[in-house]
Amino acid sequence: MSAPGSHYFDEEPTTESAPRDVQLLLPDAQLTLRTDRGVFGYDRVDAGTKLLLLRAPVPATSGDLLDIGCGTGAIALTMATRSPGATVWAIDVNERARELCRGNAERNGLSNVRVCAPEDVPGDVAFRSIWSNPAIRIGKPALHAMLLQWLARLTDDGTAVLVVHKHLGSDSLQAWLHQQGYPTERLASSSGYRILRSGSRRVDLDTQS
Repeated sequence: MSAPGSHYFDEEPTTESAPRDVQLLLPDAQLTLRTDRGVFGYDRVDAGTKLLLLRAPVPATSGDLLDIGCGTGAIALTMATRSPGATVWAIDVNERARELCRGNAERNGLSNVRVCAPEDVPGDVAFRSIWSNPAIRIGKPALHAMLLQWLARLTDDGTAVLVVHKHLGSDSLQAWLHQQGYPTERLASSSGYRILRSGSRRVDLDTQS
């Protein structure tokens, strides 16, 4: 949780630091994550992220992968564990989150994670897999702009997997992604969370031509 006036999507959280460790236990990975106040997932790995990690298809085994809004790194580090031959870009506007994610990658012996601010990702990098528990609470206009920015950088065979709660607009987001030309399907549902998979817009447009 964040203190009043501070959010996990702030660039520099004003919440007083109080670091702690949480465990991420998956069938194929066990990771220790240092968390802190002012960063998403302080008390535990949240249920939506855990569902994504349990139900998402295997990420691409090579090339560049992306975690949008990495927080402490639960998604990025899992991708890096499952795809050791790939480079995982972990991006977040929150400086404290980036520091934690970078430290967690080192702590868990993962050298294929590159942590940076969104604007520091080189413009010529295209992604074969994008996974995200996106920051829905930044508001719909900002969310849509963010998703369009990164989905446009999928490779022709790339896919994006998102987790969104139905009460936070998962069904309307799925419809909107379709409208933008990104074919999107629901892969799984649990406790109100939806796992959505979107394909590259370029492939969809090519199919229609």
